[in-house]
Amino acid sequence: MDYIIGQTPRPAGSAPAGSPPIAGGRPDPVREGTQNTFMRDVVEASREMPVLVDFWATWCKPCAQLTPVLEKVVRAAGGRVRLVKVDVDANRALAQQLTQIGLPLQSIPLVAAFWQGQILDLFQGAKPESEVRQFVENVLKSAGGALPAADLVEAARKEMEEGRAEAAAGLFSQVLEIEPENPAAWGGLARALIEMGDEEGAETALNDAPASIANNAEITGAKAALELKREGRKAAEEAEEIRARITANPKDYAARFELAAALNAAGKRAEAADELLTIMKEDRAWNDDGARKQLIRLFEAWGQTDPDTVAARRRMSSMLFS
Repeated sequence: MDYIIGQTPRPAGSAPAGSPPIAGGRPDPVREGTQNTFMRDVVEASREMPVLVDFWATWCKPCAQLTPVLEKVVRAAGGRVRLVKVDVDANRALAQQLTQIGLPLQSIPLVAAFWQGQILDLFQGAKPESEVRQFVENVLKSAGGALPAADLVEAARKEMEEGRAEAAAGLFSQVLEIEPENPAAWGGLARALIEMGDEEGAETALNDAPASIANNAEITGAKAALELKREGRKAAEEAEEIRARITANPKDYAARFELAAALNAAGKRAEAADELLTIMKEDRAWNDDGARKQLIRLFEAWGQTDPDTVAARRRMSSMLFS
């Protein structure tokens, strides 16, 4: 690109020239780009952090839909990624050169992510905010970073693991201020409220989650956890009677089923799985395969990668396929 050779690259760590500040005093990560500034604002800048380039045109209706979404997601990233908007009609020489190296600018909108001076990834067409955010998350992950919301979710999950549900709820709430459609935050908030004993609040949170993410595993898993908590609490009140029934008749599978709910409510996941696996081993057909179906519900509530889920699923698979 001869016409951009010789442009003075800005010092490492400095803001793009002319970038106005945004809330918090940070330079605005969104700016207009031209063929005369492309090397500085995109190629050189991408050696510090990922840079998205939004190739658009005034006549392109999908471009008008996509650009505001890109701006919102990039600004929410807290300075971890930048966005440069390039009008392909006003910068034909640049568009022609990029087309020659294989960038499909015949179809816009097109968004290309640059990292370390190279194109890392791209997508074409207008996308919903959730998909744009996922694209940015993937780009940042490839560059060794993460969106602020992803960091907060990770911190909140750590608080949950260490038994600080109230702190976790606060962090999940912060995520929702940044990303109102973040399923991990809605599901995590509900789970934190369940741990705090606020089942009504958890139900409200799950009902308030946007319809667009209602079928996400984070949401359905939290709903399953709430349902099982309520079922287990009732069973726990009758735990002594249930254990007496099992002692009198080890093949009282209904009692074992109820005991599994009580154990799960008490946080004794492995023991709950033991009771259901015992039923499966002795009478797989009991209650229309009810023990296996209940285990699947538990896995959903615990999380598919939870160590207790993994261990119980391994035992169940061994039992089913041996």
